[in-house]
Amino acid sequence: MWPTMDELELKRQALADFATYVNPGKARMLRSAGLDILEWRRNGAVVRDADGREFVDCITGMGSFAVGRRHPRVIAALKRAVDEQELDIGDFMLMSKPKADLARTLADVCPEGLDAVMYGTGGGEAVDFAIKLARGVTLRPGVVSTLNGYHGHTGFALSAIGRPQFREPFEPLMPHFTQVAFNDLEAMRAAMDESVGAILVEPIQGEGGINVATDQYLRGLRELCDGQDRVLIFDEIQSGMGRTGKLWASLYSGVAPDIMAVGKSLSGGIYPISATVFRSEYLDFLRAHPFIHLSTFGGADVGCVVALEVFRILEEEGLLENATQRGEQFQAGFTRLLSIYPSMVTDVRGRGLMMALQYTEDQLGPRMTKELAERGVLAMMSGNDPSVMRVMPCLGITAEQVDRVLRGFEDAMAAILEGARLKDAEPSRPPRRPTRRPS
Repeated sequence: MWPTMDELELKRQALADFATYVNPGKARMLRSAGLDILEWRRNGAVVRDADGREFVDCITGMGSFAVGRRHPRVIAALKRAVDEQELDIGDFMLMSKPKADLARTLADVCPEGLDAVMYGTGGGEAVDFAIKLARGVTLRPGVVSTLNGYHGHTGFALSAIGRPQFREPFEPLMPHFTQVAFNDLEAMRAAMDESVGAILVEPIQGEGGINVATDQYLRGLRELCDGQDRVLIFDEIQSGMGRTGKLWASLYSGVAPDIMAVGKSLSGGIYPISATVFRSEYLDFLRAHPFIHLSTFGGADVGCVVALEVFRILEEEGLLENATQRGEQFQAGFTRLLSIYPSMVTDVRGRGLMMALQYTEDQLGPRMTKELAERGVLAMMSGNDPSVMRVMPCLGITAEQVDRVLRGFEDAMAAILEGARLKDAEPSRPPRRPTRRPS
C-alpha cells in the first residue's frame, strides 16, 4: 500500500519535531547514515517507514526485540493483564503474585545458584543494583570492568563503562572503578588489589563490537573471585534471552556468575522491565536493609506478566533453535562475503544472532549503514568502533529474510567497490592555464 500524502507530511513533521525538541545531534547523525526513517508499521522481523519502505530490522534496539516486533502473544498477554486480570503497574511498596511468579521463573531458568531477584525498568538500573549489592555483601568498593564494555548510562553503571567518551563529560564519577583490556586475564589479575569486591563483564561485548569472551577467560574470572570475598557479575542484557542460541551466553563456558543483569528482551519489546538475579545468600544483606534499593516502576505487575509470556514464547516457538540455525546461515553467508571482498571485510564473529562484520576502514561503517538502508536492511555500525557492523535481528527471523539481508550486504559492498573503481578510473584533468588579460 502506497503512503498517503497525510502520512508523508506526518513523517516530515515528526522528524522535524524530533530534531527540534528531542535530540538534534542524533537526528543529524541518523540522517547522514540514511536512517532518517520514521518507525511506522512493525511486525516480527520487519519495520515499515511511513513513506512505505520496508526493512528487515537487524538493529532491534540492540537486542530488545528477541521475540520480534509486536508479537501477538505478548500483546495479548498485556491486554489480558489489564482487562481480565485487572492489573496495573502495582504498588512497588507492596507484594503481588506477578512479581513472585516471574521471580520463581527467573530462578528456574537462570544459571545455577541465581535464585533471588531485584526488579528494575532498564539495563542500567539492573547493573546499578548489581554493583550496589556487590559492595554491600563484600564491603569492598572496588569494581573492575573492561575497556570498550557497555553497561548503561546511570550512576554506577556509567562509572563502569569502558568508553571514555561516555564518562568524561560527567566526571568526576563514582570512585574505585577501573577498566582493563577485555579477554586479558593477566590484566584483570593485575588489577585485583584488596579493595576490589567485584568483576563486571559482558560474556559478549555488544557496544564494544561483538567481542566474544573465551571460555578460558570466563573460567579464569571465576577463579579470581572464588574464595577471595569477591563477586563475579555478568551483564547479559544484550547477550541473554536466547540471542546466542542458548538462553544465556555464559552457558557456553559453563561459568555461573554470582550476580547477573537481565533486560532489553525481557520486555518483549512491549513493556519495560529488567532484573538483577543473584545468589540467595545475598538476601541477608536485604534482610538487614529491606528498602536499600527501590524502583517505582521496576517489576511492574503488567511487565512481569509480559516477561512470563516471553519465556513461554522462547520455549514453545523454538526460538533458541532458530537463533542457532539462522546464525549458522548468516555465518556461512558472511564468510562467503569475507572471501569475495577481502578489501572490505577482515573478520566475521559472534554467536547465534549476535554477530559482527569487521571492516577494513572506519569509513565503511557509515557507508555500509546507508547503502544497506537503501536496500531494505537496518543495521548500524558500532558506536564504539565505526569499522564494526553489528547484526542482531529478532530470533524468529526466517531463512528467506536472512537471504534478503545477505543479498543486501553483497549488493551494498558491490556498489561501494564499483564506486571506488569508477572514481579511480576518472581521467585526470590537465592543469588549467591561467588566463592572461590583454595589456
